[in-house]
Amino acid sequence: MNSEQAEILALQALTFLAADTEIMNRFAALSGLAPNDIIARANEAEMLAGVLDFMLSDETVLTDFCAANDLNPEHPARARQTLPGGDLPHWT
Repeated sequence: MNSEQAEILALQALTFLAADTEIMNRFAALSGLAPNDIIARANEAEMLAGVLDFMLSDETVLTDFCAANDLNPEHPARARQTLPGGDLPHWT
């Protein structure tokens, strides 16, 4: 997956979050930004990485997003690896 594809997927994820007030407010609280600020920064790769980080941390949100968009649940994780900070090692 290239960075453009990753950003498109992350924008789809942000659209999914924004459609659910409860989930969007939870993301806003965790990010420290108001929902309008999140939307205004949607063109920033770092913000999109944060959207995917949030989604990947909540299995229910992840599976609902993937089901709604007919995506394999591995695609958001692959997209996250392409965005800033995604190349960090994962310790097991």
